[in-house]
Amino acid sequence: MNRHRTTAGPPSEELLHLLGQLTGRVMERIKLQQARVALAVELQRHMLPPDLPGLPGLQTAARYVPAQTGLDIGGDWYDSFLLPDGSLGFAIGDVQGHDVEAAAFMGQVRTGLRAVAGATTDPGDVLGRANNLLLSMSSDLLTTCTFLRFEPETGELTDSRAGHVPAVWGTADGVEVLQDPGGLPLGIFPGQRYPVTRRRLNRVGAFVLITDGVVEGPTYPIEQGLCRVAELVGAAYDADADDLAAEVIGVADLTGHSDDAAVLVIRHNGGPYT
Repeated sequence: MNRHRTTAGPPSEELLHLLGQLTGRVMERIKLQQARVALAVELQRHMLPPDLPGLPGLQTAARYVPAQTGLDIGGDWYDSFLLPDGSLGFAIGDVQGHDVEAAAFMGQVRTGLRAVAGATTDPGDVLGRANNLLLSMSSDLLTTCTFLRFEPETGELTDSRAGHVPAVWGTADGVEVLQDPGGLPLGIFPGQRYPVTRRRLNRVGAFVLITDGVVEGPTYPIEQGLCRVAELVGAAYDADADDLAAEVIGVADLTGHSDDAAVLVIRHNGGPYT
């Protein structure tokens, strides 16, 4: 008669104790991650400007939303400020990575851009100097960025792009996704040059800057997202800037929203701007 031996496992009390330990460790990690996410959200919101400057005939509005997953937070940013010569500076960008480190680095980028723009107002020079400044900080992070300067006396908008998502411009003549020439993201190689594009805001319209979290997702191609934003801008280029910003940030919901997202709207009435 054959007898089969069975190997006895640990007592059920041991298994329950082990399960309890593992569950406790998982919960600790979840709480730690939740705390980091909450800190990143608060840090991000605190560093974004509470108000945006405007001019007669020029409205500005912005929106920021964290990722729906609650994990990819920190890094997308926008800014607008008065330059020493009386013109307005606008910036939008996306720091590589997420979490607290990206949110903190974003604050450094914003501060650095403002400091550089105090010495030169040419958008290409601003990005070139900001690039060298970030490299001198020896950070492993990099950032895409678009910087613009609006001159109220002439109604001229000049912009330069460092690896960032194209802007969308809508007027009565139509809407366009602006594939302006640009350079590499900031923080990769020193001595980079960034081309400058010039436009006149001499008619009613809206100039809309976005981050890739608005228009791109895991199963949502960026081309489709840009087309949707262009549709919205083309239909509402003469709408209130705040309303248009709210409409555009809503596109992020279509993408699966796996990244945080930011929108900056410059609504112009064709002048005069002084």
